[in-house]
Amino acid sequence: MDKAPQVTLQTTANYFLEGLNEIGIEYLFCNFGTDYAPLIEEMARWRGEGRKFPKPLLCPHENTAVNMAVGYAMATGRGQAVLVHVDAGTSNSAMAMHDACRSRIPVLLMAGKAPYTVRGELPGSRDTYVHFIQEPFDQGAIVRNYVKWEWTLPTGVITKEVLRRAHTVAHSDPKGPVYLMVPRETLAQTWDAAAVRSFPEERYGAAAAGAADADAVDALAERLLAAKYPVLITSYSGRNARAPGVIEELARLAGIRVFEFNPVHLNISRASPCFGGMMPGKHVAEADVGLLVDVDVPWIPSNTRENPQTWWAHIDVDVVKERFPIWGFPSNLRLAGDSVLILTQLIAALKAKATPAFRDAAAKRLEAMAREHGERRAEAAKLAADRGARGAVNTHYLCAELAKALGEDDILVNESIRNAGVVYRQITRTRPGTSLGFGGGGLGCSGGIALGAKLARPGATVVQLVGDGSFYFGNPSSVYAVSQQYQIPIFTVVLDNSGWSAVKESTLRMYPDGAAKSLDEFGARLAPDVEFAKICEAAGGYGEKLTDPDVVPAAIQRCLAAVRAGRPAVLHARIPPL
Repeated sequence: MDKAPQVTLQTTANYFLEGLNEIGIEYLFCNFGTDYAPLIEEMARWRGEGRKFPKPLLCPHENTAVNMAVGYAMATGRGQAVLVHVDAGTSNSAMAMHDACRSRIPVLLMAGKAPYTVRGELPGSRDTYVHFIQEPFDQGAIVRNYVKWEWTLPTGVITKEVLRRAHTVAHSDPKGPVYLMVPRETLAQTWDAAAVRSFPEERYGAAAAGAADADAVDALAERLLAAKYPVLITSYSGRNARAPGVIEELARLAGIRVFEFNPVHLNISRASPCFGGMMPGKHVAEADVGLLVDVDVPWIPSNTRENPQTWWAHIDVDVVKERFPIWGFPSNLRLAGDSVLILTQLIAALKAKATPAFRDAAAKRLEAMAREHGERRAEAAKLAADRGARGAVNTHYLCAELAKALGEDDILVNESIRNAGVVYRQITRTRPGTSLGFGGGGLGCSGGIALGAKLARPGATVVQLVGDGSFYFGNPSSVYAVSQQYQIPIFTVVLDNSGWSAVKESTLRMYPDGAAKSLDEFGARLAPDVEFAKICEAAGGYGEKLTDPDVVPAAIQRCLAAVRAGRPAVLHARIPPL
């Protein structure tokens, strides 16, 4: 007599946790709601059985959760998962998803959906008021502009396939965020374990960008061999830790000035003689051959003179910029692929073709660039020599003193907006992964990014530099609550000018002699006496308000001592007001 088939029933939530394990998720940055009851119950069951699953970190605000995932991925290259609550949590995540999209960071954002059954027809049916009001007609539309892929899990039997698909899309070049919605009834479904398949990475994994056509690389090499004034502009090549070394090797070989315009990552050692700074400026017009390498906006056309005779090559994982409705920068040759592989091809081609005349010309350019670099460093030191006045600490001086206190492997997260250039000029980062920015326009990201980077690199001191306007946007009470609860200490320096400099400067650019200037009314002044350090203190951290330039070094050391002792710290610096 045949035995009846053995059936092992488990909930979708169980297969969901198994699937997250299978795709390599390490952390779940969570802001739970009523939609996650089946998953919370399953997590508790797994804990009771001693089974491992991605570590949940509870974040009081979704902006913190998504940006922690962003920071972790920037530091490791490994995208993590974020769990938020239906349409409300998705809305709170949208700003961070905008930045993740523009920075090409893999993030798996997941949200519940309001239950679709009303009268208890299925486990997980509606049982509270919010289940009736948290169901929009198109929840995915909230973040659809900012994701590579979005879907709703229709049934538990394909849970692992859907998670693998989401992970594969997020990690395929060009990388980026994805969005998955999961109804509560679906999480509560039960399925036979034999029916739920796994989808291993070796058969269903991500696709990586590759090298370029050899003939195209040779054509570019020929241009560089004849170049008199070559330049290279980049922003996010440094997402690959090998890129800074490769870019510097190419720059030294061919005598190329390298600029980082709005850098998302460190793309070349900023102590290199080839590093030309953040603003390509006049060099755009002076260049006869230019390379755009992993960059979205290499310069601002309205205030940068261009040369129609310049020959431009564009090497980029996203060379077409198909997510930009309009994108107007020149490229005579476009090479889509992995910039490290393509630049390595280019270096090999140049070495094979290099003549003594080429090497001599490149060496002379390198000497000139070294002199320019030294002049910029001398000018930076001169600017930092002025300490400022009481209540108006000079930002150059403050950043120069901070630079002295940091180690080579410590990480700078820069969201100082109009002071970003000052920060980069005074705090010279040289190693891959030690300088993080953001590619989007959603302010308030740096606190979460700093937490994620510190989680990934616990041995590094992570310093967040942020303006007071962006500090407000970053939901700092959530940031320091997470920092304290999970022992992820970060050091925040708030550059407080009591306003939005970007708003004022934008108005003056359009109306340099307008009414706003004559009345000194720019709609940009914020409350002048807010005690930002108290927000960190409320979470058990260390806070200090800095008004006296004479105590800058000591104040920095007090904050660093707190961080090294395991507490977050905020240094609230009053800089010249708006």
